[in-house]
Amino acid sequence: MPELILASSSQARQALLSRAGVEYDAMPARIDEETARDGLIAEGASPRDIADTLAELKARKIAEKHPGAMVIGCDQILALNGETLSKPTDPADAMAQLKRLRGHQHSLFTATVIYDGAKPVWRYIAEPRLTMRPLSDTFITDYVTAFWSEIRHCVGCYRIEAEGIRLFSAVTGETTAIQGLPMPQVLGYLADRGLIAS
Repeated sequence: MPELILASSSQARQALLSRAGVEYDAMPARIDEETARDGLIAEGASPRDIADTLAELKARKIAEKHPGAMVIGCDQILALNGETLSKPTDPADAMAQLKRLRGHQHSLFTATVIYDGAKPVWRYIAEPRLTMRPLSDTFITDYVTAFWSEIRHCVGCYRIEAEGIRLFSAVTGETTAIQGLPMPQVLGYLADRGLIAS
C-alpha cells in the first residue's frame, strides 16, 4: 500500500484528514505560487483552471521526491465576478477584500489532484458559492482585528468552520470543499483504491 502524502501545510486540510481517521504525512510543496498564479492570470486562465494547475504543481513537486507515494495536491481560488482574489497580505488588505465581497456572491474553486507513481491519476474541482451579508465597516474592522491570526492564510479572509460563518447569508456546496479539501470525493477515491476501509 503506498504512503499517502498531503502536499500542504494547511492546518484546515490536515484536520479534515485527521478527523476522518486517514493516516498520512504532511509535506508542504515549496513552489512559487504567487508567480505561477500571476502568470496564469496574465495568460487569461480562468479561476477554475488556475486552481487546477496550482494543485497539480504542488502534487507533482512532492511526487517527484517521493515517486512511490500517493500525493494529494490542493489549491483554492476565490473568484468575484470573474476576478481572482488572493490571500490577504495584511489586516488592511483583509478589510479591503471583505468590503469588496460584502453583499455579493463569490465562488471558491477548490481543486484537488492526486498523483500516484509520480503521475496524475485523479482530479476534482468543487465550486462552492457563498453570499456575504452586507456587513458594516465597523463589523469588518472588528472581525479582522479579532481574528487576523486565524484568517491570515485563508483565501477570502474567513474560516467557515468557525466564526466566519457569521459573515454569510447563504452558502451552497460541500462545507469541506470550502475548508479546502472536498472530503466525500477524496475519501471515495481512497476507498476505491483500498487505502482506507470501505
